[in-house]
Amino acid sequence: MDDASRRWCLVLPVKRLSGAKTRLGPPYDGDRARLALAFALDTAAAALACPLVAAVQVVTDEPEAAAALAAVGAEVTGDAPDAGLNPALVHGAALATRAHPGTSVGALAADLPALRPAELTAALRAAARHGRSFVRDAEGTGTTLLLSRSARDLRPMFGPGSAARHAGSGAYEVAPAPLASLTRDVDTAADLDAATALGLGPWTAGLLAGRPLHPPGTGEARAG
Repeated sequence: MDDASRRWCLVLPVKRLSGAKTRLGPPYDGDRARLALAFALDTAAAALACPLVAAVQVVTDEPEAAAALAAVGAEVTGDAPDAGLNPALVHGAALATRAHPGTSVGALAADLPALRPAELTAALRAAARHGRSFVRDAEGTGTTLLLSRSARDLRPMFGPGSAARHAGSGAYEVAPAPLASLTRDVDTAADLDAATALGLGPWTAGLLAGRPLHPPGTGEARAG
């Protein structure tokens, strides 16, 4: 397989919706759970629309999110390690690569509601020449995407300051300049404003427009 055509399984961690997005604040306090699910749906749909993505493996113990994400085509597993974010990602990566032999693996933040398939494709192509790579978030300190040619070498180090840890561990940094939608994760109301300016996916856009969260499968990912 040449680098340009390398195929990837991306692992999306989705936490319990009741405890999700606690930093969003006004005016979104009452919509945190629905927004967190919409973010995850838009992220998964955009990733699945990327031609280099073989599968999206969701790791979650949230029944509503599991059902919704399975309905848009993601593969879903529970958080068997139940030991925090990084062990959950290792678990998901191992499952995904066993189910899809010959693929490489990545951990993708589940709160990228403006994600565009073309930008994800560009990042995957840039990363394919390296054993292990990452994309820094828009704030500069976090990580939105960590990639490895093999699941055993993924070594996720997510948490505050993860970009410095991933860089310090030898991961190649994919240049963020043309990847605005891939770097724009959403934790605060200001983050959501910035993502809105980039162009939101159908679930998040519909929710903010006052429409009910569409049943999974009725929304379409943006073209890249």
